[in-house]
Amino acid sequence: MKDKNIYESPLNSRYASKEMKEVFSPDKKFRTWRKLWITLAQAEKELGLDITDEQIEELIKFKDDINYDVAAEREKAVRHDVMAHIYAYGVQCPNAKRIIHLGATSCYVGDNTDIIVMTEAMGIIRAKVISVISKLADFALEYKDMPTLGFTHFQAAQLTTVGKRACLWIQDLMMDLQNIDFCLENIKLLGSKGTTGTQASFMELFDGDEEKVKKLDCLIAEKLGFRGVFPVSGQTYSRKLDSMFANVLSGIAQSCTKFSNDMRLLQHLKEMEEPFEKDQIGSSAMAYKRNPMRSERIAGLARYVIADVINPAITAATQWFERTLDDSSNKRIAIPEAFLATDAILNIYINVADNFVVYPKVIEKRIMEELPFMATENIMMDAVKLGGDRQELHERIRVHSMEAAKVVKVEGGKNDLIDRIVNDPAFGLTINDINKILAPKNFIGRAPGQVKEYIEKEVMPVIKENESVLIGHSELTV
Repeated sequence: MKDKNIYESPLNSRYASKEMKEVFSPDKKFRTWRKLWITLAQAEKELGLDITDEQIEELIKFKDDINYDVAAEREKAVRHDVMAHIYAYGVQCPNAKRIIHLGATSCYVGDNTDIIVMTEAMGIIRAKVISVISKLADFALEYKDMPTLGFTHFQAAQLTTVGKRACLWIQDLMMDLQNIDFCLENIKLLGSKGTTGTQASFMELFDGDEEKVKKLDCLIAEKLGFRGVFPVSGQTYSRKLDSMFANVLSGIAQSCTKFSNDMRLLQHLKEMEEPFEKDQIGSSAMAYKRNPMRSERIAGLARYVIADVINPAITAATQWFERTLDDSSNKRIAIPEAFLATDAILNIYINVADNFVVYPKVIEKRIMEELPFMATENIMMDAVKLGGDRQELHERIRVHSMEAAKVVKVEGGKNDLIDRIVNDPAFGLTINDINKILAPKNFIGRAPGQVKEYIEKEVMPVIKENESVLIGHSELTV
């Protein structure tokens, strides 16, 4: 059992996935440092520095076998984490000790690792966004024809369909996916830039051979699977990169909040519900309740991500010249936590989208409570076709509508507008005539066609292209 008298972030203990927590783990960071030191040595050897195959093989042998005890003890003495790990690696690799970190600064391992980690983390986020889109697309197609009452200002408006509403959620996420892909397509490593970004130390190592120094940067990026490096930098990569990634995560959080709010309102209306497990408890006091706790959790975590985006923004704005260190402590918290929280949000979204509960009878009942008011124009036109006077009918409908609204709002009764119209000889319509007009499918416009076209033309190609990363199910920890 973990020590219960020490604080632990709920993102770690309750919400985020194992794979996301591993990406931001200390072990991942320090193993990536060693990978970067190996890459630097390999590139320097290829460009002619006095580094042997045996030294590189020795580094590779211990790349994942980190002697943490030695590093921790050394850090107590030198108060510098990078130097402590260089020392610890050298203890394991005595032959390669002299060439570890050759020409580099701490930011060579620190910043390049941050970029590698953020890239991997965004890949996890990307897969989950696409997985949510896929589940919503299936739902949208299944319910593309089912009429439902639309709301503007949360007041009854014209009809839409259940599937069409889901397309609004999908479209937001598709926009987020475009932003994710833009980030990933344009990501670059810091490379090997030196203390102020001039690569002066590497110019010294390579006896002023500028082409070799430039090639060193390219080789490092190539070996680590990146398209290139930032062409210019200070000691660090521009912190605008962190801000850009955080903005993408904030956008995802915004989309998920919109969805979660809709779900909470729909659950209140009893038209749709998120999953509710057999033994789940909705309230400690009210045993009958089925609270939308998953959607509420999405909203709460998303609020954190949206607010957190200000941290990288301020950090990017307040860097001094070639580097200042007030970025480090902030980004150690702001960036991992933003990814962990977004990961948690998407885990919940996948879980909810995989198990929607729809109540067609409740949806139909609410439609029929409001549809008579919406259908008055159609009723009036049919009555005119039978010889009625448009202006007279308009006034009669206005009066009938006000009286029917009074019955509903003041007396708490049922909407009797249709009965009033049927019983008014000026309209000349029977109940069968009006029931044909009141068929909900007559009021959903192009909604089914819009769903089909949007999913087939824009969404399915993305899903098919990314089938290998789709996540089937998401089990929640709590």
